[in-house]
Amino acid sequence: MSEQTVTFRLADPERQLAGVRLVQDVRIPGDRLGFRRSGDRWELVIDRPPVSRMEYLLELRHAGGGTGTVLDPGNPRQVAGAFGPKSVREFPGYTPPGWLGVAAEPGDVADVDVPVKALDAAVSVRVWSPQGVRHDERLPLLAVHDGPEYGTLASLTRYLSAGVAGHWLPRLRAALLSPGPRDRWYSAYMPYTRALCTTVLPAITGRVATSVRVGMGTSLGALAMLHAHCRYPDAFDALFLQSGSFFWPRFDSHERRFPYYRQVVRFVTDVHDGGLPSRPVPAVLTCGLIEENIENNRMMVKTLRGRGYPAALYEVLDMHNYTAWRDAFDPYLTELLRWVSR
Repeated sequence: MSEQTVTFRLADPERQLAGVRLVQDVRIPGDRLGFRRSGDRWELVIDRPPVSRMEYLLELRHAGGGTGTVLDPGNPRQVAGAFGPKSVREFPGYTPPGWLGVAAEPGDVADVDVPVKALDAAVSVRVWSPQGVRHDERLPLLAVHDGPEYGTLASLTRYLSAGVAGHWLPRLRAALLSPGPRDRWYSAYMPYTRALCTTVLPAITGRVATSVRVGMGTSLGALAMLHAHCRYPDAFDALFLQSGSFFWPRFDSHERRFPYYRQVVRFVTDVHDGGLPSRPVPAVLTCGLIEENIENNRMMVKTLRGRGYPAALYEVLDMHNYTAWRDAFDPYLTELLRWVSR
C-alpha cells in the first residue's frame, strides 16, 4: 500500500462469493466500493481518504444467494463502536493517545437512579470520583450525555483518572448520564431538559459538593447539552460538544427521515436567530473534517462567537465514532477543564 492509496483484499479460493463491497463512512462514492476478482481473491484499491484512521466492514454477496456484512477476516485490528465492532485501518502518522498507556487508579463510583415523573422513567447516573475523594470536597463536575458509552467505548474515566494522577487535569468528578430513549430525549426535548437541569443535576450536587459544571455530549447528546444551556443558562459553566447534530436544512436535508428532525431544526434555527442566552460560557466543539455534521458545526461556532461566546471548533482527521471523540479529549477537553477550573 502506498501512502496515497489503500488496498483491501479478501481470499475466496473456492469462489463462494459473487461480490464484495466496502461498507464505510468516509464518504467514498458508492460506485467506487465494489471489489474486483483477482485470481483466488477479491481486491479493491481506493485513494486514501483524508482521515488518519478508517473503520469499515465488508458486505459479502454469496454465490448461492443472500448477503451478509462481516468484519474483515484478513485484518486482526478491530474497534468497538455504538453499533458493534468494526475493522479498522490506521494510516501512517496516526498514534493513539499517550494517556491510554498510563497506569491509573479506576476511581470511586456511585450509581444513582433519579426518578422523573414527567419522563415516566428514571435517569441513571454513575458518579465517578478520583480515588479517596470526600463527598464534601468541592470539585468541578463533568456532566456527560451517553456517559456509559463514553466510558466503555472512549475510555473517558480512564482519561480522567490518568489526567488527575498525572496532574495535567484538575481534580474533578464526572456524572455519566445514561441516555434512555436517546433519540427523543436528546432532540431538544423540553421535558428531558427540564428534568436534567431541575431534578437530575440537583440530585447529583446534593450527594457530592461541586464547583463549576461542564456539560459534555456527542452527536444528539451535544445538541441536548446546548439545549440545556439555552433553556437553563445557569446549569453549566462550559460546554464540550463533539460532532453535534445541529441540523440545518441547508446542510442536513438528508436527515429529514429522522423522527425528530423538525424539532431539532426549530431549536437550531432559534439559536441562529438570537436564541442564545446572554450568559456566554466557554464552548469547545470537535468534529470530523469530512463528516456530515461538519458544516452545521462550523455554522454553530460562528453563531456562538457572534454572541460573544469564547468558542472554538477543532476539526479532526476522523469520522463520527467514539475513537475519534476519544482522541480529541487531549488536548481539547484538557484545555477546557484547566481553563474553567482556574
